[in-house]
Formats: sequence, structure tokens, C-alpha cells
Amino acid sequence: MTPAMKVDHLAERKAAAKKYKPKDVELLLIAEAPPCATDRYFYFEDVDQHDWLYRYVWEGLAGEKAQKGEKAANLKALRDAGVFLIDLHEENVSSPKMAQLAPCVPDLVKRAKALKPRSIILIKSIVHDASFAALEVAGLPVIDERIPFPASGQQKKFLELFRGAAKASGFRWNGSR
Repeated sequence: MTPAMKVDHLAERKAAAKKYKPKDVELLLIAEAPPCATDRYFYFEDVDQHDWLYRYVWEGLAGEKAQKGEKAANLKALRDAGVFLIDLHEENVSSPKMAQLAPCVPDLVKRAKALKPRSIILIKSIVHDASFAALEVAGLPVIDERIPFPASGQQKKFLELFRGAAKASGFRWNGSR
């Protein structure tokens, strides 16, 4: 593959996220990193499989399971409710270790501050461990809850802890779609 043919996956993800970025961020969700499969991403509208984060964030906030074919409408509803998701590590990485995430934290703090969220929820324990203290020291409204990623049998625990964190943040789903 020539350099001219190389796909800029980061640019594709940023363009997809920009489409669903709320004017005012009420609830900022911070996940670990984009999936290694470059055809999957929270803000990509046509993801055929393994779209766990989107599905369980939707269910956790809207109180209903995401239906096939409704992702674009649901992403708009999340945007309209002020929900936005970013990743700690912006590149696709396979099972990043704390050593890979720690250097990304200063940039994460800068990106989070720029979004001026009313509250922040961290998704995945490693994200909490790597970034909670820095976000809190920066004066950002981060919820202190270690929430697992909603896969590998952790879906029920994710929903329970995610809903609790959303409630603790003061976020209220407006039910629009």
C-alpha cells in the first residue's frame, strides 16, 4: 500500500464523532481506545457486530435496548441530550497497558477541559486508574466509579454501575429521539 492509499482512521473517527458532538456537553464519557477493527467505532453508524459500548451506553441512559437500524437516530438523541464520548488513547491499540495510557493523560485533560462537561464518567477500570486523579486535580467534574467495559460477561455490572454513575452525575435522560 502506498502512503497515498493509506487510510487515515483517526481522521475518519474524528469526522464521525464531530457529527454527533453536542453544542453543550452535559455528560462526557471517556473510554479506553477505539477498537482495533477499524470498521468499528462508537460513532460509526453501520457497525454489524461487537458494538457493545454503543449498545450498553444507549441502554444505560435510555432504558431500552438499542434496535438494529436505529443507531444514527440514537446517536442524534445522545447528542441532543448532551452526551459525548472520547477515548483516552486516540489511536487503535490492542489491550493497552497503563504504561501506554499514562502518557496520553495530559492530552486527555486538555481535551476534556475544552469540552467543558457538566460531568464525566470513565468507562473501564484501567481508564479510571490512569486518569481519574489527573482529571480531578484539573478541577473537572469526574465521577469516582470504576466501571467495567460492557463485554466478556460484564454487561450487567456495566449497566448497574453506569446507571449509578449517571444518576450521581445529575444527568437526566430527556427521552427524546
